[in-house]
Amino acid sequence: MTHFVLVAGAWLGSWAWRDVAPDLRAAGHGVHPLTLSGLADKRGAAAGPGTHVQDIVDEVERLGRRDVVLVGHSYAGIPVGQAAERIGDRLARAVFVDANVPADGESFVSGWPDGRAGVEAAIAANEGFWPPPAAADCEGQGLTDEQIARFLGGATPHPGVTLTEAAVLARPLGLLPTTYVKCLLDWPEPSPEVAELLTSERWRLVTMDTGHWPMFSQPRELARILLDAVETDG
Repeated sequence: MTHFVLVAGAWLGSWAWRDVAPDLRAAGHGVHPLTLSGLADKRGAAAGPGTHVQDIVDEVERLGRRDVVLVGHSYAGIPVGQAAERIGDRLARAVFVDANVPADGESFVSGWPDGRAGVEAAIAANEGFWPPPAAADCEGQGLTDEQIARFLGGATPHPGVTLTEAAVLARPLGLLPTTYVKCLLDWPEPSPEVAELLTSERWRLVTMDTGHWPMFSQPRELARILLDAVETDG
């Protein structure tokens, strides 16, 4: 049995995996959607530097299992990548779903050379939180009106400090057994940082013909990709 720890990106919580989890459970695996501190059902929990990494490490330790697959979507790739390093031999595989990846000494906003100022200004103007997107920001991402409404209806402001803190990595991320899922409607090519990591023999690339939020737009297809990653390793 594999244990999937599922971590959604900015503004989201464990609820975002509702339509992905059933197929993973039906295949006999443990499924553990995780809400990070300060978001969704943990909106009142404090989130400071390192909190989201610790949230993930604590969840793995709470489970007390090996054969853990850490799945990080979008922003969550940054804490997932750091946590994957810290959980040692409990990790079976990391899966980054259209995700940012951590680089030692760099933050989430470091990867936004054109948009960093806008993100930081939005955080400053909203009492330290990054406000959720508008419906117009979801256009062209393969989402139905119903899916957009569900996404935005559950979205909560994201703790800004987690977006600006520097990642800490003790060894190259390319050494981790990893699947990277690229959603082609969001942008057809991996970022330069991801492209470099994909040169590692331990990294694999899978593409999806959908937008940045596949847990809403193509949940069953995403579940199949997660299952394939485990079966390939097996």
